Amino acid sequence: MNKKMKALGLLVFFALVAAAPLLAQEAAGPSETKASLYRLSIIVGGAIITLAAAAGAFCQAKAISSACEGISRNPGAAPHIRFLLLLGLILIETLVIYALLVTFIILMVKWGKYT
Repeated sequence: MNKKMKALGLLVFFALVAAAPLLAQEAAGPSETKASLYRLSIIVGGAIITLAAAAGAFCQAKAISSACEGISRNPGAAPHIRFLLLLGLILIETLVIYALLVTFIILMVKWGKYT
């Protein structure tokens, strides 16, 4: 089993462990539906921001590593590599901020208001 499959297995395992309290609850009436939707929105919001932050950090580390390697191989191209590195890091961080925005939107919805 390679490292990627091991990491994917751990991710699935922890997702199931996090969702276990929701799966263990009994069916509820209409008054409990709002509360369960709110709990589900908190879990989804937390999952979105966690995965976005982890993916953003991994991509930033890979970009910085590749830029340092490229600059060490060709010091004359350092200004161009540095510019592209900063542009890429800005775009990666923007995607993480968009994920944070989506998380806030999910958490701030008035569940049950339109039903």
